[in-house]
Amino acid sequence: MSSIITLEALEKILILRFKEGFLSLKDLPHPSTFKDMDRATERIVQAIENKEKITIIGDYDVDGVTSTTLMRLFFEEIAYEIEWIIPNRFKDGYGLSANIIPRIKGTDLAITVDNGISAVYAAKLCKEEGIELIITDHHLLPPEVPECYAIIDQKQEECTFPYADVCGAQIAWYLIASIKNALGIQMNMMPFMELTAIAIIADMMPLQHINRVMVNAGIEALNKSTRPAIKAFLEHAQKETLGAEDIGFFLAPLLNSAGRMDDAKYAVEFLASTNIYDARVRLERLVDFNNARKATEQEITAKALIQANPEDKVIVVEGEAWHEGVVGIVAARVARHYGKACIVLSDNGKGILKGSGRSFDSCDLFGITQSCRSCLEKFGGHQAAIGLSLKTENLECFKKQLQKNYTQGNYIKEETDRDIIGELHFKDISFELTDLVKKYEPYGQGNPRPKFISSNVEILQAGSMGKKGEHLRFSFVQDGIVMAGVQFKTCDVYEVGSKVDVIYTVNENNFRGNVTLQMLVEKIIQ
Repeated sequence: MSSIITLEALEKILILRFKEGFLSLKDLPHPSTFKDMDRATERIVQAIENKEKITIIGDYDVDGVTSTTLMRLFFEEIAYEIEWIIPNRFKDGYGLSANIIPRIKGTDLAITVDNGISAVYAAKLCKEEGIELIITDHHLLPPEVPECYAIIDQKQEECTFPYADVCGAQIAWYLIASIKNALGIQMNMMPFMELTAIAIIADMMPLQHINRVMVNAGIEALNKSTRPAIKAFLEHAQKETLGAEDIGFFLAPLLNSAGRMDDAKYAVEFLASTNIYDARVRLERLVDFNNARKATEQEITAKALIQANPEDKVIVVEGEAWHEGVVGIVAARVARHYGKACIVLSDNGKGILKGSGRSFDSCDLFGITQSCRSCLEKFGGHQAAIGLSLKTENLECFKKQLQKNYTQGNYIKEETDRDIIGELHFKDISFELTDLVKKYEPYGQGNPRPKFISSNVEILQAGSMGKKGEHLRFSFVQDGIVMAGVQFKTCDVYEVGSKVDVIYTVNENNFRGNVTLQMLVEKIIQ
């Protein structure tokens, strides 16, 4: 059993997550610390001075959408007309590819945001078309990088930028800062920080070092924002302020749903709305996409769970014409359900399976899939998430090789939740505790919200709540101390009077001006 946690011990654990201490905006590295930043900036300034045609090429996830929006808003601010494209997931595939070259003919300078580092063939086509190319990306470098005018990617060996884990929108933000400086114009960078913060959270960057600074500054700016899209979202969510978790759980999925279900350009249009009326209409469209995404995802998850073989080390499922926009989320759901890495593939009826995988525990899904390269047509991603395609006839060979690679990797399934900080007694749940927890916000990747376990707790009450009764409201008692708790999205049934162990986080519930402490229940061990 975990050791009993005290406030002092908790603070020590949380402080260790920030080896450099808490940084501030003045600690942000200079744009020039990025390799090729100055070279790229000079070329963009030259293009502006010579009135060349500039095209921005983004990506369809939240990071790509916000990066594209940032560049679009910057050029609008300096009154320079540009073109922008976000490839369509279904028609074009990912990032700068051969499919979109015909659409950017006549461009003098193309700039990628959040993609391009593996676009070797597309870069050649750009060269043939006389299109000069600047790549800005944050992903790992493949063995061969594209030939182009400049590459800004912090993962390059010669890059002196001190932080490896930053997202595409942060690089776009830095590029804007660099161009602004080179043009010698006064411009407030805070409105751009708002969107950057959304991307950092959505792209699951560790909320440490400069990421924490940029997210905190961005959230502060969001909460004072006059941006119509943000006002419309707050109105829709019936919230007065936004926190990191509101972005991660509510805003990011809305922005993502456009690219998943139709076209990511609708998310850019929403973020760039110039008045509240347009913003509301565009948000409504995103809400519709997101509702369709949820329904589709639930339907496919149900099918995938039935098809999954729980004996497999890595679960691989495939279905006919499963919606490509949601297979990644389905893989994450199945992985969580079985506690194993999962790959979900969709059969397009033309002999090709396309899909996504999500890891679980310490499994390096990228590594074990990379070793099956001979069975695959296309493949990319990182340790925790991958995208791939293969011929139907190679499926069995791929599955066998994958299981073998997992076994050779000697991964040990973790039985305990690493995020549980320790055992907490109800007598120690206090506002002093929540004040301490607030001090280390925002929580997310790399800085998980402190999770506790309380043992030998009696369930006094357990009743359903929510429109469809999908949530549970509890009263727990431990040694005569009663605590309220809620558990979201569960169909589990608990017996009143039973003794259980509860895994949870603590939060302050503000209801009509009355602030009380409550447990957000993650798991009840009966």
